[in-house]
Amino acid sequence: MSILLKITIAMVVLLYPIAIYFGLQHLEPKHLALALGALVILRALLTNNQLLKAVKGLWVVILIAGLGVSSLSYFNNTQLGLKLYPVIITASFLIVFSYSLLKPPSVIERLARLQEPDLPEEGVIYTKKVTLVWCVFFVFNILASLYTVFYTSTEIWTLYNGLISYALMGTLFLSELLYRKWLMTKQHDE
Repeated sequence: MSILLKITIAMVVLLYPIAIYFGLQHLEPKHLALALGALVILRALLTNNQLLKAVKGLWVVILIAGLGVSSLSYFNNTQLGLKLYPVIITASFLIVFSYSLLKPPSVIERLARLQEPDLPEEGVIYTKKVTLVWCVFFVFNILASLYTVFYTSTEIWTLYNGLISYALMGTLFLSELLYRKWLMTKQHDE
């Protein structure tokens, strides 16, 4: 897949809530639902890299759920399915991450092994804890996103799902990265 197409798909996915916000001002929900369905199918067909192979099953869950919510919006001509898509994405991550805790290796361990194939036992334990932290975050994010779907305006939904949730994910990711670097330095000094 060309780098331009990858960047375009990534930008569309990241800007999804903003695109829906502006799209709803000019189009019926069913037309946006067709675009969502096409995006979900295109993303599933073109996604084939090492990271996603490490997170087995995620894109199948997202494909099925994404087509489900786009069908809901298409056949009922409602915003509901369009607004539920970020919830579906987060729930898909929660399902895959949680399942990996029950059936190891955990998702974070798989990702860590891409860089360090001979991950020591302490690393396996640490990655399991990090996977659990991400699961807790996903639950919080699902609840907050659902709240914006059912109890707030489209503007607040867009703000949370298009900015705040990304900022929270980035904060968690950077916090864990900094903590891990600090922990490794501390262990190295001992």
